[in-house]
Amino acid sequence: MEPRLSHIRQIAITVGDVDTALAFYRDALGLTFLFQPAPTLAFLQAGDVRLMLTTPQGAGAVGANSILYFTVDDIVATQSALVARGATEERPPQLAARMPDHELWTCFLRDPDGNLVGLMEEKREASGA
Repeated sequence: MEPRLSHIRQIAITVGDVDTALAFYRDALGLTFLFQPAPTLAFLQAGDVRLMLTTPQGAGAVGANSILYFTVDDIVATQSALVARGATEERPPQLAARMPDHELWTCFLRDPDGNLVGLMEEKREASGA
């Protein structure tokens, strides 16, 4: 049997201070806090994916992580609300690509360590328009 990967279950993000990052991801972005087993480690829930916040522990560098992309229903209103709650705007919402059945819109924020956080919305045309 050939091994296969399925859904992403957990993503680790390397941060400088877990408490500062936890406040951002929980309070500014609104992710659900799960648990914090140590001062250097915390877990949150983002839909079906668990987010692990960790200080560098032999791997990873603060502010040099992959980009997390979160899907949203109204990218303009969501981005505005997150900036009002303390997120730093990196790039405002804009059209990224036109697909046959929708437009892909993205924008970017930065967390307290400079990691990029992407928002994305697949805007579909209203039927009958």
